[in-house]
Amino acid sequence: MRMPSTQRKFSIGYFILASIGLLLIHAMFFAPQSENLSYRDFKTLLKAGKVIDLLLWENTITGRLSTDGLEGLLPPAQQEELRKPVRSEARFVTVRLDDPTLIPALEAAGVQFQGRVESRWLITLLSWIVPTLVFVGIWGVLMRRMGPTSGLMSIGKSKAKVYVEKSTGVTFEDVAGIDEARAELMEIVDFLKRPEHYRRLGGKIPKGVLLVGAPGTGKTLLAKAVAGEAGVPFFSLSGADFVEMFVGVGAARVRDLFAQAQSTAPSIIFIDELDALGKTRSVSPMSGGHDEREQTLNQLLAEMDGFDTQKGVILLAATNRPEILDPALLRPGRFDRQVVIDRPDLKGRTKILQVHTRQVTLGSSVALDQIAARTPGFVGADLANMVNEAALRAAREEKDAVEMIDFEEAIDRVVAGIERKSRVINPKEKEIVAYHEAGHALVAESRPRADRVAKISIIPRGVAALGYTQQLPTEDRYLMTRAELLDRLDVLLGGRTAEEIIFGDVSTGAQDDLQRATDLVRHMITRYGMSDVLGLATFEAPRQAMFLQVPTGAAREYSEETACVIDAEIRQLLDAAHCRVRETLTAKRALLESLARLLIEHEVVDRDALMQLLKTAELAETLCASTDMAGTAATGKESAAQGISSPNGIHTSTQPV
Repeated sequence: MRMPSTQRKFSIGYFILASIGLLLIHAMFFAPQSENLSYRDFKTLLKAGKVIDLLLWENTITGRLSTDGLEGLLPPAQQEELRKPVRSEARFVTVRLDDPTLIPALEAAGVQFQGRVESRWLITLLSWIVPTLVFVGIWGVLMRRMGPTSGLMSIGKSKAKVYVEKSTGVTFEDVAGIDEARAELMEIVDFLKRPEHYRRLGGKIPKGVLLVGAPGTGKTLLAKAVAGEAGVPFFSLSGADFVEMFVGVGAARVRDLFAQAQSTAPSIIFIDELDALGKTRSVSPMSGGHDEREQTLNQLLAEMDGFDTQKGVILLAATNRPEILDPALLRPGRFDRQVVIDRPDLKGRTKILQVHTRQVTLGSSVALDQIAARTPGFVGADLANMVNEAALRAAREEKDAVEMIDFEEAIDRVVAGIERKSRVINPKEKEIVAYHEAGHALVAESRPRADRVAKISIIPRGVAALGYTQQLPTEDRYLMTRAELLDRLDVLLGGRTAEEIIFGDVSTGAQDDLQRATDLVRHMITRYGMSDVLGLATFEAPRQAMFLQVPTGAAREYSEETACVIDAEIRQLLDAAHCRVRETLTAKRALLESLARLLIEHEVVDRDALMQLLKTAELAETLCASTDMAGTAATGKESAAQGISSPNGIHTSTQPV
């Protein structure tokens, strides 16, 4: 259960109530007394002898008057007002004017009067104190309702969200496909539950565990599972929560975080996106290396050295950019363990799909192992998104369960984007796209080490994709041979080469294929040492972050002469691949045209339809070859009878290119 929070929604009603209260206080204590008798009527009553006595103040006149015989002196309403409650005397208040005849009139009427000096120090004091106390009280109430970490005085407090026991709703049962990482963190939970079991032999609990992996692989999910399983306070926050505009705030929050964790030990601290806080320190020409982020990092390093693991405080952190973290942060004694979370393999993807489909009603046609095979490279977040898209599609179709076709459409949507059925393509462009994708598919099926084709489509998807050919690996691969890379290169060039053969011209649709082919060949030469001319040397450092597809812009470290050789090798490999692909597609031109016509007619061709087309073509080639062999034998007999023989006894013909 999550710790209860005192934070509530602020309401404008608080201001309304405060304003009403201030008005009431002002009316009760500070507002002047309103007159109940005009000065003219007062002079009339004075002349009639109805005034008994009075007090002369600076601005007002108060006193008593007799209520007997007021008829004819005052209006009836005024008489009734003065006689409430009913008695022989009434008090009155009137405004004192600058009247020189007042004192002589009072003396002539024999009215007792005296002057009073009004003391207003108490009223003045209260007029300052009471509103101040009211506003201070309202401010205090608002601050308590907004939470303990609000306000200027609490700016250095930690912003960590605290979870206890199973309040996250996530356990290790919800984590699948990353068994090794899960086992590492299950041991951390066991440390906290049974510390004496490990201390009996002199072992120490690790101070820190760093989760490293690509985005979406389940780092934060693992941390939530630890919070759900450990049964101890779990402080969760992001690395960006430490950094503020005020100098010293980040360091203060680090100190407060570790103080809270140690006061509630055993406990776990989880810092997500550690790279926002722990970047490598460097001397900045603007700040001299003493900026706010580095002060915060220095405080974190000091706290990690200072706290005692015997109390049961463990620091968890997650990042997808470990290469930019400060080396002092990664050394043993701070982060003793680094758990690498890789992309799941085929079995891992199947287990992840089983977790994400627990609450999904699946149809009888759904095979999770086939879905896992069709999603190579997907991480947990991708698979969760794909399952959700399939469920939404089934709901839109008013189905009672999610079928296999819904998952297939969801995979296509995640990989290539949403179908753009509203995009109208003219027949000529549609024909070009069909031959382009047919070229990719036929080359892929012609290369023994290429991935098999699962689907071909010429339906526009996403922003710029007019069609695509989906290939699926037969198994999880972690190494690629030179022959496999060359087959992959041939597949990339299949679309453009098909356009050349059929139309005698090329289009801009092969731009992405050419970019990927050039990058592949360049990597073969400069990174993998697969060039016969350049040998085993490598010429480029890795140009992208470890887990992010972001180039880092590494500088070139070879001469201009070597660069010329590299360019020549790239051109030679691309030209050789182009010749191989052209030869293959020229030999299979009839099959290429048949597949393109099938695509134009149906727009989507799955593997079953493709294999049926290939088998039909293979059977036709077999029959044609048998007919050619029979014709060759008859021609040989006729030539022998005439004393003429063909070279080597074989009938040859030239295929048009």
